[in-house]
This record gives sequence, structure tokens and C-alpha cells, in this order.
Amino acid sequence: MGEVTGGLTPSGGDERQLIREVSAPLFAAKGWMKFLGVLMIIYGVLMAITVVGIIICWLPIWIGILLFQTATAVESTQASGSKMELYGAMSKLKTYFTIYGVLALIGIIVSIIAAFTVGLASLVPFMGNY
Repeated sequence: MGEVTGGLTPSGGDERQLIREVSAPLFAAKGWMKFLGVLMIIYGVLMAITVVGIIICWLPIWIGILLFQTATAVESTQASGSKMELYGAMSKLKTYFTIYGVLALIGIIVSIIAAFTVGLASLVPFMGNY
């Protein structure tokens, strides 16, 4: 059996055309990636104004820069059909999802600890009656 390529076949062995076809969905979303990247950078800058925000403001700024760089790399991929440009774009997108995954895990852990703490604190008034 041949290799499954999802219906994408390079015409005449043209690898550059295949790379352009594979990167087309990301290229179509490049405007949204840039928009969200700019919003995240602005959010990080506004976050830096607060006392607590100054500690973690680098995260949304970093995420915004990654999204913007991904969109730029996808544009370059469409223009050149380069494998390395596509790899760079996908690598930056992987980093974006890794950061968000770690932040989600941290959020879940903090939520569980907070719920446990609130639950214990709500029992304190009843402990004095026994």
C-alpha cells in the first residue's frame, strides 16, 4: 500500500507545492493568529501595571510573540514552499500549545487546592461545638 497523504499529492514530485498545500489551513488562519498575538501582547503590557501582574506579565507577551512569529513563518512557508519554514512555524505552534497546557495544569491544581482550603475553612466554625 502507498503512503496516506490525505489526498495531497505533489504534482510531478514538486515538494514545494505539497508544502504549500499542507500549510494552507494555517495560512488561512494567519490573520487570526496575528490578531490574537497582538491582543495577548497588549494584555501583557496592561497586566504589567498591577503589582501581581508585573510578576507574570511576561507569559501573555511571550504567547503573543509566539503567535505572531507563527503567522509570519506560515506566510514565508506559503511564499517559498520551504520545509524548514513550515517546521519553524509548527515548532512555534507546539511551544504555544505547550505553554497553554502547562498553564491549564497549574490552574487545575490551584483550583483543587483552593476548593480544598475553602472546604476546610468552612468546617472551622463547627469544630468548636464538639
